[in-house]
Amino acid sequence: MQLIDPIIEFHHELQAIRRAIHANPELCFEERETAEFVAGKLTEWGIPVLRGMGVTGVVGIIRNGNSDRAIGLRADMDALPIQEINTFPHTSRNAGKMHACGHDGHTAMLLGAAHYLSQHKNFDGTVYLIFQPAEEGGGGAKRMMDDGLFTQCPMQAVFGMHNWPGIPVGEFGVTAGPMMASSNEFEVIVSGKGAHAAQPHKGIDPIMVAVQIAQSWQTIITRNKSPIDAAALSITQIHAGSTTNVIPDNARLIGTVRTFDLKVLDLIENRMRAIAEHTAQAFDATVEFHFKRNYPPLINHAKETAFAVDILQGIVGAEHVNAQVEPTMGAEDFAFMLQDKPGCYVFIGNGEGDHRVAGHGLGPCNLHNPSYDFNDDLLPIGATYWVRLAEAFLKQR
Repeated sequence: MQLIDPIIEFHHELQAIRRAIHANPELCFEERETAEFVAGKLTEWGIPVLRGMGVTGVVGIIRNGNSDRAIGLRADMDALPIQEINTFPHTSRNAGKMHACGHDGHTAMLLGAAHYLSQHKNFDGTVYLIFQPAEEGGGGAKRMMDDGLFTQCPMQAVFGMHNWPGIPVGEFGVTAGPMMASSNEFEVIVSGKGAHAAQPHKGIDPIMVAVQIAQSWQTIITRNKSPIDAAALSITQIHAGSTTNVIPDNARLIGTVRTFDLKVLDLIENRMRAIAEHTAQAFDATVEFHFKRNYPPLINHAKETAFAVDILQGIVGAEHVNAQVEPTMGAEDFAFMLQDKPGCYVFIGNGEGDHRVAGHGLGPCNLHNPSYDFNDDLLPIGATYWVRLAEAFLKQR
């Protein structure tokens, strides 16, 4: 593994930074202390800072030479509304909030790269260090873009990285094209006519209508879309009634749809709406159909992915880079940035959880799990990747 020596020497401080952030988690668009901490470190290292982009976003700017070429490196800062069950010293001090997805580590890795780049400017151009708020459902990437991220910070490409439990430490996963799915949610309210459960003929049972809709929706996946197009339609909540002997007036279906292709998403949404409306009509009920598109699919650009793979292979060796990693139905708002700029998003292996110190919870070290903890062994690996990526990109003619 070809890591950068000064970054290895800085590892202990990076670990302290990561654990300080872990102990003080903040939810989306509330990352004021985290942003202040990040901006303070950047300022301490002589890096100019833009504040308040996307409410609490921070952008560090490192320039060198005369080239107008620029690259963006992005890390997310927000935590999740989860009560941490770990008890080690750096466990969350904020009840009901936890860095259960490793954004503390992502921020620390980018700060590690910032520290090195500020001292060793082996490039010609500009590196934009993007510390983004509100990845966990807030669409912070889009908010930063709406606030002028790519106009105030013009760049030719943007890159992102996320830790991935299950991939061994020292290994990476990436693929060109779709890598993460779109995230969408729906709510359907079926309105019938309440009645006594012993006299069902006097009412219109919204529960039976909801059941028919739920069953029929699955034919969209198996009979309407092409079998080679991946998609998931999951009903995660059904709410109706409050007692055993009353047919309620209403029933609600709530859930999510995930796809890698917006045309497939259009098909699914349109068919869901049509099936819900026509099924309700067949039973003399009515329906309200709500469909919300949150994040688009994350689609890596082929040229930038090949470039990133080359950098990764130079650091950890070709045998430790899976350049055709299996895409996931999870979602990520870095997808918005890749819709606007060429770039690539990679997974960095977080291992199986053996790194966790005494005091971790009994659960697995999976993302969004109350016993999760970021693997500090990744810090110099991720920071080295950011540095080598920026240096090589800004040497291109």
